[in-house]
Amino acid sequence: MLRRCLLLACLLLALPAQAFNITHIRDYDEVVASGVLRVALYQDFPPYSFMQDDEPRGVDVELAQTLASELGTRLEIQWMLADETIDGDLRNHLWKGHYLRPGQVADVMLRVPYDSEFSNKRDELGLPAHELVHMFGPYQRERWQAAYDPRKIDSVPSIAIFQYYPVGVEEDSVPSFYLGSVMRGQLAASTHHYRTLGLAFDAMLTGEVNAVMGTQAEIDWLLAQHPQAGMRLTENAYPSIGKQVWELGMAVHDSNRQLAYALADVAESMILDGRMEQLYSRYGLRYLRPELYQ
Repeated sequence: MLRRCLLLACLLLALPAQAFNITHIRDYDEVVASGVLRVALYQDFPPYSFMQDDEPRGVDVELAQTLASELGTRLEIQWMLADETIDGDLRNHLWKGHYLRPGQVADVMLRVPYDSEFSNKRDELGLPAHELVHMFGPYQRERWQAAYDPRKIDSVPSIAIFQYYPVGVEEDSVPSFYLGSVMRGQLAASTHHYRTLGLAFDAMLTGEVNAVMGTQAEIDWLLAQHPQAGMRLTENAYPSIGKQVWELGMAVHDSNRQLAYALADVAESMILDGRMEQLYSRYGLRYLRPELYQ
């Protein structure tokens, strides 16, 4: 009996951690020693992170490359398909791992909300929802933006104008829900939903819709891809949308503060010496500094 127990124990010890769904969090020293920084980036999300000519491109890709280089490591991207909520993304890529990739997590995740209310959120039991995650290093402010076809619309003084002109949005996005419900639903009939904002923009180019709404960076990117189209940015506000401007940063496992400090120093240096703004400019984007650096 004892021999059987010893044999079973040996077999169990020989199994990889993934067999028990145990997640190994690499600390700063292990990351540097490995020569690899694993960064979680959203898949197919231009202008932030996407593939072009079989090469990863985008603002966040280049930022991740700089972070890895400054640590003396090379970049390894862990592509993310967005979960239903950001909470799911943090769980799947920072502290637990996805069921298709048990135990495999990234060292750091980019494009995470940098917001005290979000980081201090409580779950349905009143417990900290993000106690296993440390959010840090704001590197960008983002806001909502619309663009329109001046051949069809003279100006956009407010969103009320979209009662009379079709507007395209990405399905299941904040603009999708917003335009479908604001003003007591008066814009719902003129709101057209597309699988991506890029497809909505293509619809504006062909005249199927006369305006599109998304994040400022996405709109800037699409305008930069079609400079001859003559589309224009709106300057209106978005009443009742909630946060009109928000900040984005990074996140690591809560036990990995030393790595967070090192990465935050790199991002701050890029912001202060102008490299961050230059990075955004290369993709045709206006760069909004986080409030910390105003």
